Amino acid sequence: MLFATSFGPVRAFVLGLALLGAGSALAQKTTVKAKNGKVKAKTTDVAGATGSKSKVVAAVPMPSAPQPASPVASAPQAVLSPLPPTQEAVAAAVPAPADPKAEGLTGWITDLGAAQAEAKATNRPILAVFSGSDWCKPCIMYEQEVFSKPEFSAYAKDKLVLAHFDFPRQKRNQPTAAQLKLNEAAAAQLNREGDFPLAVVIAPDGKVLAKTGYIAGGPAAFEAYLKKVVPNL
Repeated sequence: MLFATSFGPVRAFVLGLALLGAGSALAQKTTVKAKNGKVKAKTTDVAGATGSKSKVVAAVPMPSAPQPASPVASAPQAVLSPLPPTQEAVAAAVPAPADPKAEGLTGWITDLGAAQAEAKATNRPILAVFSGSDWCKPCIMYEQEVFSKPEFSAYAKDKLVLAHFDFPRQKRNQPTAAQLKLNEAAAAQLNREGDFPLAVVIAPDGKVLAKTGYIAGGPAAFEAYLKKVVPNL
């Protein structure tokens, strides 16, 4: 009674509410959960009634992804010195002498030096033909219409020394390295202008008698031209 009298009715009522609120606050509990990098807090009273809820957006440190380990460096490779080549290997690496009749028109010599030697030995003039067998149309026509014909072969058999130097362009038709050197050497002496096709008539002593390009008319027309250049043919 003295307590109520000293504070008054109103003050006693307010004090009672404050004490009740404090008791309720002491009876509450908060549950904190973390999910997907966010924190959730849930507050309930002692009786189980749901109290206030709060969501706190807070970054939760996530475990960092494992970093790839550095590759292990391979052990240094030992480079062994090659064994010295055998005599057989050295012999196989040396190109064999070119066959003067191995390439070109059948039966035609492809070495100008060999043709000159035969011309001196037989006292027959040389017919040296320069062609581009896979790109020069007149060259192809010359070979098909004249030089590869049986009639011309029969005519030239005992009268001429036939020499052929071909300069194809396609990779698949390239001559051997040895033959290419022979072709270039012949061109340096007889065809410095690079004319294709070119037929050169050479006396047995090496003197150039005449030069001509494509002659139409087949073997007969070409034989008539040769008889004008070398009357005794």
